[in-house]
Amino acid sequence: MADLSTERTPATDLSVWDRGGRIVVRLAILYLVCRLATFAFFILAATLAEEGSRFGAAPAVSDMLLGWDAQWYWFLAVHGYPAELPLTDAGQVAENQWAFMPVYAYLAGALAPLFGGSWGAAAVIISLLSGFGATYVLYRILRPRIGPSAAYWGAGFFAAGPLSALFVLGYAEALFLLWLFLALWAVTTRRYVWVYPLVILMGYTRPGVLAFALFLGLFGIWRFFSRRTEPLRTPEIIHIVALGALATVVGFSWQVIAAVVTGDPGAYLATELAWRRNWLINDEGVFVPFDAFVQGAAFWGQTWGWGSVGGVIVLVVVLVGIAAALLWAPQVRALGPEIRLWAVSYLVYLLAVFFPQSSIFRLLVPLSPLWGAFAVPRSLAWRAGVLVVCLAGQWWWIYNMYALGNRFWQIP
Repeated sequence: MADLSTERTPATDLSVWDRGGRIVVRLAILYLVCRLATFAFFILAATLAEEGSRFGAAPAVSDMLLGWDAQWYWFLAVHGYPAELPLTDAGQVAENQWAFMPVYAYLAGALAPLFGGSWGAAAVIISLLSGFGATYVLYRILRPRIGPSAAYWGAGFFAAGPLSALFVLGYAEALFLLWLFLALWAVTTRRYVWVYPLVILMGYTRPGVLAFALFLGLFGIWRFFSRRTEPLRTPEIIHIVALGALATVVGFSWQVIAAVVTGDPGAYLATELAWRRNWLINDEGVFVPFDAFVQGAAFWGQTWGWGSVGGVIVLVVVLVGIAAALLWAPQVRALGPEIRLWAVSYLVYLLAVFFPQSSIFRLLVPLSPLWGAFAVPRSLAWRAGVLVVCLAGQWWWIYNMYALGNRFWQIP
C-alpha cells in the first residue's frame, strides 16, 4: 500500500499564497459570493413555488430554510427526546426525535437568546459559520497535496457545490462537516490529540462516526505498511488504536442511550427503520447490514423500468467505477491516502446502513474532500466549467426539493 503516498507542495509555494493571511480573506469572499448565489436561488424558488408544492405558493424563504428535517431539530430542541416511543395506528414505532443527534439542536437552542429567542436564526447562523469553517479547513487539507491554486478551486467547488445549500439550512450537516474536516486535517498532520474531542462531537452531531472508526482502522493498516517511508512509532500506534476504539464506542453509544431512556433495546433502530417504511410498504422492520442498499437498488430499478435485477446491476457497475477511480485515477490519487481511505470507509458505511432514496445526495456530502480531484487539472476552462456545473446542480436541488418537493423523490 506504499503506492498511496503523494508528493507534498513545497513550503515556498505555500508562503506566497498565505502571506499576511490573505487566503482567509480570499476564501471568505469566495464563500460569501457562493452564499449570495444560494440565497438568490432560494428567492427564485420561492417565487416559482405554486399550490401543491411542499411549502405552498410563494412561501417565505425562512420557511424553506427551516423546513424538512430542520423542523425535527427544532422540535428536539423544544421537547427533547421521548421517554416513550410514539407508535403508529398499526402499532409500529413512528418517526421521532431519536433519529437526530443532540449537539446541533441544543447548540442552536443555547444561542437562540442572542438572536431574539429565535431558534431558527441561531440554527442558520451556525450552519453559515460552520460552512465557512469547513471550506477553510478543506483548503488546508488539500493544499499540501495538490498545491494552493488547485486547493482554492477545490474549496470553491465545495462552497458552490450542488448541496452547498446545506450551509444556510437548519440542518446539522455543515457542523458535522466542520468536525469531520478538522479531524481529517488532524490525522493528516499527525496531531492525534485533537481528534479525541472531535470524534465525540461528530458522534453526537450526526450519524457517521462509525465510518470514521473504519477509516482509522484502514489508516492504521496503511501506516503499518508505509512505516518504511514514514516511521511508525509506539505513541502513534496507541493513538490510532485508542481513537478507533473511541469512535466505535461513541458510534454505538446512541443506541444504548436510547435503549436506557425508553426501556426499549431496539429503540434507535426501530426509529431509523420508521423512515424506511415510507419507501418499502411491506418492510419487515429488520436491519441487516448491506441489505437495505440492495433492496433500494431493486426498488429504483423497478421504479425506473429496469427491473429489480437491472437496478442491482447498475449498483454493481457504479460501485466498480467508484472503486476504480479511488484506486487508479491520478487526480484522486493526488489527494493522498487519508482522503481516499476516508472515501472508502464512508461509502462502505453508507452501503451497510442506508436505504438509498432521494436523501442520498445529502448523505454523500461527507465525501466532499474528493472535490480536490476535480481541481487538479490546471485548465481554466475545465475549472470554470466544473464551477458552472456546481451552481447548476445547486439550483436543480433547491428547485426540486424546495420549490416543488411534491413527489417521493423530491425529499432533501
